[in-house]
Formats: sequence, C-alpha cells, structure tokens
Amino acid sequence: MSFRSAVITFPGSNCDRDMADALEKVSGTAPLRVWHGDAELPQGLDFIALPGGFSYGDYLRSGAMAARSPIMRSVVEAAGRGVPVLGVCNGFQVLTESGLLPGALLRNAGMNFVCREVALSVENSQSLFTAGYAAGQRIVIPVAHHDGNYFADDATLDRLEGEGRVAFRYAEEVNGSARAIAGVLNDAGNVLGMMPHPERMIEAEQGGTDGRALFESALKALTTA
Repeated sequence: MSFRSAVITFPGSNCDRDMADALEKVSGTAPLRVWHGDAELPQGLDFIALPGGFSYGDYLRSGAMAARSPIMRSVVEAAGRGVPVLGVCNGFQVLTESGLLPGALLRNAGMNFVCREVALSVENSQSLFTAGYAAGQRIVIPVAHHDGNYFADDATLDRLEGEGRVAFRYAEEVNGSARAIAGVLNDAGNVLGMMPHPERMIEAEQGGTDGRALFESALKALTTA
C-alpha cells in the first residue's frame, strides 16, 4: 500500500519543509504541500501534518487565526473520518484552537522562548503514533516555542489521564505545562498534538533519531492495515 500524506502551510509557517522532509525520508514518498487558503484537501490522504512556526505572526492567540483558515474545515472533517492528523508546536496550537484537541497553549511560565533539546517520557505506547516506543521510555526531542504551556481545567486533565490520552510528558521543567504534558491525543486516538519537534530528530546528522519512531509507527500502522 502506498502512503499519501500532506503538509499544511499557513502564512508564517517555518517548519513545513522540515516536516515534509521527515515524511519523505521515512516513507520514501514526498508529501503533498497544501496551502491554508485551499478549500479542500487532496483526495485519498492517509496522513495530515500541521507544522510548527508562527502562523499569522501569533497575533490574537497562537494558532487562533490559522484555525479559521479555509483548509481547516477539511482537516476537521478528515479527522472525524479517522484520518491521522499530527500537529507539532504551532500545529498543536491550531488543533486546540480548532477544537480537535482539548485545552490551550499559554505563554511559557518563564515568559521566555525555549529552544533546546528536552527529555520526554512516553506515556502512551498504544497509539498509532507512539506504538514504536515503549511505555515509560525516555526520549530526547527539540522544542522551540514561546507559547507551549499546556493548560486545561482539572476535570479535563483527569479525563485525559484516565483515558490514556497523554502521549508524552516532559521529564524536566520546560514551560510550566499542567502535569508536565507535552502531547495529547483525541478520544479516537487519530489526532496527536505535541509541542516538541519529532521531525527534527529523525537522523544521526540532526543529533539523534528519537523522533523517527513516531513517523515509522504511523507509517507501519497505515500501510499494514
């Protein structure tokens, strides 16, 4: 089975090439590049990625304007049909603003831009994104954000924890996120939002390969289904 993916580009995206490069290197097939102003996604997509960056310059709230781009209606519909959607950094912010994931990403607790490699703990190793990891595994993935402080009310946090929807947790202090949450899944398990950048850690030349298993896991699940 071939793998057909797409990377969405918004005005201000600056990690779309990184995401496209990672998908091509892992799958062997270049993803389709989709502009935010398009009304419809290409047909037959297996995977959709919303990359990092600073869509619309982070005006109003990070991801708020991008979440109202024409293409997001099609992304929401595709997610509802079960198409896997990965949102990284600004992409995570767009997913929360569009209602595909609960919670919000606030200004970092230290009020500073954090740009470094951080340690993560894999909390859920059963999703199509994380099945390539072991539960509790420590991995190192870069972050680069100013608004990565994950917030949700206690009832929502308890539900995420109880349903196993916390995918990754920071293993060190990074941005003040509630319960050190670095990535969360939707209730169906086909939408993942995370602040760290797995696409920047897929080959040795980048300093490590801890992000590669995420893409390989999704590819394996989708091409062997």
